[in-house]
Amino acid sequence: MTNYKQNIKIKFWAEADRPREKLILRGRRLLTDAELIAILIRAGSDSETAVALGQRLLSTFGNDLHVLANKPVNDLMKFRGIGEAKAVTIIAALELGRRRKESPVKESVGIISSRDVYELMLPVFADLNHEEFWILLLNRGNKVIGKYQISRGGQAGTVADPKIIFRTAMDHHAAFIILCHNHPSGSLRPSQQDIDITRRLVEAGKMMDLLVIDHLIITNKSFYSLCDEGVI
Repeated sequence: MTNYKQNIKIKFWAEADRPREKLILRGRRLLTDAELIAILIRAGSDSETAVALGQRLLSTFGNDLHVLANKPVNDLMKFRGIGEAKAVTIIAALELGRRRKESPVKESVGIISSRDVYELMLPVFADLNHEEFWILLLNRGNKVIGKYQISRGGQAGTVADPKIIFRTAMDHHAAFIILCHNHPSGSLRPSQQDIDITRRLVEAGKMMDLLVIDHLIITNKSFYSLCDEGVI
């Protein structure tokens, strides 16, 4: 029986069925191997979609990614719809997967105190002559998920947009947020604006179950923790 969907261009599929949109909306784990290959090759041929081409490619090699990963460029180029660029892309992606398996998993940094935050973030802020606002994201085990720049300003200040802060935290499945910004002047004294925005973010975080647990002002020589000082 003919699978008509194999011949209908992917752009005409329902959005939830298109490989790229499906990955964005539902996550990478729900995609089949053929759908992942379709994302790599981007387009099939006049007679079949990228997904159908991915299925045919896999079927030829026994649906075994290990076998596919060991095929040279010329073998993949024998498939109609796969030129040199697409063949190289597939091989490169499979090689990255192999290297990932060989790479040791780095232990996440644990945060226990404001001093830990300062030592982790000082290299980010050292010697800057302008202000930058960053967030440090932690999981429920107080392990660092990542650090992300929210904004960059001038010598007098920078903007901390709550929408960007909480969207970044949610995108990375964080449990706790630590705010950080520098004072190029060397002053550790928080401005009233620093205090006000921190308190607003703390209250907003409680409503979203994304707790803002501290805000550090960092200079080249020291730091000020609004949590340690009882400001929040």
